[in-house]
Amino acid sequence: MFEIESKNPDAVTILTKKTSVTLNVVESTISGNLSVGAIHGPGEFEIGDVTIRGIAVSGDKVIYDAEIGGVHVGVLGGIEEGLDDLGVSDVLCTSSVRAIREIGPKAVVAMGNVDGMVSELKVTARTEKKYKVKSLDSLPATLEVIALN
Repeated sequence: MFEIESKNPDAVTILTKKTSVTLNVVESTISGNLSVGAIHGPGEFEIGDVTIRGIAVSGDKVIYDAEIGGVHVGVLGGIEEGLDDLGVSDVLCTSSVRAIREIGPKAVVAMGNVDGMVSELKVTARTEKKYKVKSLDSLPATLEVIALN
């Protein structure tokens, strides 16, 4: 089980019992109370029970695939590049309707304009403080949009 929270539209924090990892797509950083400080740029990392793959896209931008207990969380923000390299995401943290349509996640954590997203996708959004994921099987059968506050 893990939780996703966001206090900043450019970053999400993944919380497990052992780990807290923040992925920031604007700064291209991974923070997780590491002795070396924040990690900048692409690469593959294990922080506690979270496996992260940072994928370089144009310029110095990085998108992330975080895997926790068999559930893949894609963190894109507003970036619409590198979607093929990202692969399958069960939960997608984005503000891009195009990315949602191409990837087809089970749940979307909105990072940005929620109103525009839900009207274009013709779905409703629910507001939560944190999005809790128990397991891959606990994810919704149809697309669900979550706005974190």
